[in-house]
Amino acid sequence: MAGRNGRTVRDLRRANRTAVLQRLYFDGPLSRFELGPATGLSSGSVSNVVADLVADGLVEEAGSVDSDGGRPRTLLRVAPGSGHLVGVDVGETRVRIELFDLSLTELARTERPLVQGRYDVEVIVGHIRDGIAEVLAAADVAPERLLGVGIGVPGIVERTPDRGAVVHGQTIGWDAVPLEALLRSPAGQPAGVDQGGEGAGLPDTVSYFIDNGALTLGQAEMWFGGGRGARNAVVVLFGSGVGACLVTPEVEHGRAVEWGHLTVRVRGRRCRCGALGCLEAYAGAESLLQRWREEGGHPPRGTDEETALTAMLAAAYPPEGGTADPVALAVLEETAEYLGAGLSDLINLFQPERILIGGWAGLQLGAGFLPAVRRHAAAYALRHPAEKVTIDLGRLGPDAVTVGAAILPLADFFTRGGRRPEPTPQGPQPTWRAVLEERSPH
Repeated sequence: MAGRNGRTVRDLRRANRTAVLQRLYFDGPLSRFELGPATGLSSGSVSNVVADLVADGLVEEAGSVDSDGGRPRTLLRVAPGSGHLVGVDVGETRVRIELFDLSLTELARTERPLVQGRYDVEVIVGHIRDGIAEVLAAADVAPERLLGVGIGVPGIVERTPDRGAVVHGQTIGWDAVPLEALLRSPAGQPAGVDQGGEGAGLPDTVSYFIDNGALTLGQAEMWFGGGRGARNAVVVLFGSGVGACLVTPEVEHGRAVEWGHLTVRVRGRRCRCGALGCLEAYAGAESLLQRWREEGGHPPRGTDEETALTAMLAAAYPPEGGTADPVALAVLEETAEYLGAGLSDLINLFQPERILIGGWAGLQLGAGFLPAVRRHAAAYALRHPAEKVTIDLGRLGPDAVTVGAAILPLADFFTRGGRRPEPTPQGPQPTWRAVLEERSPH
């Protein structure tokens, strides 16, 4: 039965379960007494919800604390082993797959390198499917235990009613790739790649959550990293290319923005996307190394981008007593200015409290690179918003995209009050069954 605000009893129960689960997850362990003020629920509602969650195996006891003159209060926490999540980072040099328990403790991982400059859809689909099967086997976790698989990808993700998540990755040559449908279908198995039968073999109840890699990085930093407590923030992904995730009160779960394809120089360098003068053509790691080479630098041959960038940094900032490579130093200083100018646009447009720089290249450039970026951002931005923003490195390290990808199904799990999705019934559900489900306790 729906109330005046359109919410049903089932909606209310789900919201109460969500409130208790989230508070225990982020602030726990907590006692039942503490959960009341933390969630705004009455003591009776808290007791009922906790009893349901304990019966479902989602909440467990975690010791006790003394109370003021009474019996010790039992502490509660979300049970880490009550569910499992997979996070996938489809990067531009490798595919990383990690398995987590509900507390986001890593249980297993695998990495599959990619040939530089080649992003064959079939190969990447095979890597994801095989990688999921591998981490499940390594941790002895049945596929049915998964709450979902989150995947961070480069490009724009469109959600369609017939093909699920479709990826438009212009910089890697992906044009409307139905990634979700390919992962679901055995026909999506690449020819010539050993899939081990059905690959991951995930049941239909296990959902895929596919989104831009910058957004998954932003999710991780906002939940557990340098963005915690901020209402307005921008999290920047600086890797082979660059992207950003915008978080505001209106888009609290974040929105990926194609910041790397902002024009910073009219008739400038040609970007991987085909346009001229994009920020990514000057600030991404791929373009940074290419500019070093064009100016007479000598990146090591036959290595991946991460190794080459390490060599460039060592050349520009040698140990004490060494001689700096002036070309590498000049390219890095110019890159700092382009990044600062690009950040100034984000500052002027969105006026964030915090900007966090993550991604493997951003973390590798490190704190020594930040003062120049901050200086240029302040010089190019409007003074008032520039005075209110802080610019720092992300706190979660190179696994942040994978952790953020796993957060996608975790957030959905919380939204559903800790209930797993049920198989979609074939055909319309009888009215009498819908009424019974509405009245039954949830």
